Amino acid sequence: MTASHDDFRLTPEAVKVLAHPLRSRLLGTLRKGGPATATALAAALSTNSGATSYHLRKLESVGLVADTGEGTGKQRLWRAATSSHSWERTELSHDEDAATALGWLERDYLRLFSTDFGHWLDVAESWPDEWQDAAGMGDVWVTVTPDQLKALRRELQEVLDRYLDAEPQPGARRVTFWQAAFPLEPDEIPADDDAPGTDAP
Repeated sequence: MTASHDDFRLTPEAVKVLAHPLRSRLLGTLRKGGPATATALAAALSTNSGATSYHLRKLESVGLVADTGEGTGKQRLWRAATSSHSWERTELSHDEDAATALGWLERDYLRLFSTDFGHWLDVAESWPDEWQDAAGMGDVWVTVTPDQLKALRRELQEVLDRYLDAEPQPGARRVTFWQAAFPLEPDEIPADDDAPGTDAP
């Protein structure tokens, strides 16, 4: 997964901690809504503050969230440590538990995308025409080697980073931008002797 400039690389321990329904939602809620207390997070996620406090501490233990130093107990204010995280599958595959956790996490993100984009489709017609035309989805097929695909994803991330660094313009809104790149025929697994060399442009 391509990293942004404000990014946390998931370690085997971190992915095992994050691969939990409530922890994944806690981190996402802090990134989306900003710092919050365990009590406020519990209300937002329909759980109890004891559970959120426990799972926030677990996320803190691997560097995904941080205590802001404001407030105490359940009124302690927590924040996301970074705006995004990334991973390399092969860095986690040697740890069976981490690989299993990553599989769960990726499918959880797939469910989250379906939910979020489905919500947008439900309400899109109520938005101004310029937003309806600007938002959307699409796909394209390209023929590339692994090195070229990595280079392509790096270039896309560089474009996104420019917008992340820019000052918001009047009328701007936050937009979620999902990326997915994978073989079009996943059942046609390349043989070892088909492995390409380094040929990124």
